Amino acid sequence: MANGPGIVVTGASGRMGQMLIETIVASDAYHLVGALERDGHDWVGQDVGIAMGGQPMGVTVTSDALETFRKANAVIDFTAPAATVAFSKIAAQAGVVHVIGTTGMTDDDLKAVNVSAQDTVIVRAGNMSLGVNLLVQLTKKVAAALDEDFDIEVIEAHHHHKVDAPSGTALMLGEAAAEGRGVLLSDVKDSGRDGITGARKRGDIGFTAIRGGDIVGEHDVLFAAAGERIVLRHMATDRKVFARGALKAALWGQGKAAGEYDMLDVLGL
Repeated sequence: MANGPGIVVTGASGRMGQMLIETIVASDAYHLVGALERDGHDWVGQDVGIAMGGQPMGVTVTSDALETFRKANAVIDFTAPAATVAFSKIAAQAGVVHVIGTTGMTDDDLKAVNVSAQDTVIVRAGNMSLGVNLLVQLTKKVAAALDEDFDIEVIEAHHHHKVDAPSGTALMLGEAAAEGRGVLLSDVKDSGRDGITGARKRGDIGFTAIRGGDIVGEHDVLFAAAGERIVLRHMATDRKVFARGALKAALWGQGKAAGEYDMLDVLGL
């Protein structure tokens, strides 16, 4: 395959969209075949390189998802839940790998994505970085080793533009902790504390969200008991770690059977 798989980036004007495009054009492992934006966006009709303030890349930004997906081998999607659900249906129709980094998705959104995965490869993860996915595995193991004398708190920090909380990564970590303890996160989740909340309930998994400045992403999993604490931490300082992970998933998905996968599958974890 000349220059590797052809990639479409949705939400091309966003921070992750631009980072993905820059990473793709700097590599010979894949090539950019499409850049997508919503109908009416200022970038639609422009060469994406010029829209980004640089040199022409020979790819025109479009709002026609189906036509663009049909030219591709994979679509990388860090957008919004409603858009991602719609893109998953179009990816299934076009038969392309759909890599999803979108967070804030509801149970209904996830069910819709799962339906699309019956017809194409979908790789979905709240975080695409190798380090975070290793942290997920460590969290599960530590939670399994410790009893409820250890309170678990997931503490996450992101830039002030982030719209969902807890972050998708924080929820991944909470799910891992719950799985390690053999419980459902929905039964023990404790987030959004404010006012006179009363004492913490034994066995709950808490979440704390920090928003400020240009923080790329920081996640701590705190295991706290009387007299001792264990802290597992991951800090991302460059969005390229997410772009590289997403592109690794796009490569991995080529030739796989239809179904929904995650980064643990991609990384063999």
